[in-house]
Amino acid sequence: MTSHENPQKPDLEREVDVRARRKLRAKKRAGNEVWFGLGMMGIIGWSVSIPTLLGVFMGLWLDQNYPGGRSWTLALLVAGLALGCWNAWYWVAKEDRAIREEQKDDDT
Repeated sequence: MTSHENPQKPDLEREVDVRARRKLRAKKRAGNEVWFGLGMMGIIGWSVSIPTLLGVFMGLWLDQNYPGGRSWTLALLVAGLALGCWNAWYWVAKEDRAIREEQKDDDT
């Protein structure tokens, strides 16, 4: 090794390479981020609203056909909402894992 060589050069090259790849990928996705965000909001919205509405409609049907002392509509609304929130959490966690994996791949 000569006196003018930097012993940390491989680390510096790797860091520059990682940052360059991130920037290139960000440029490719620049226009897609808005659509991705809107799509994710749509997935989350539908994943909460569909189970909630199904619970309400099933509850209304049960209340009309099998009247009793308790409200099936309210119970199934809460159950559908809980299921929908769990479903939305699942989608967000899945996307978060994918983003973290992608960043981890960039770092190696």
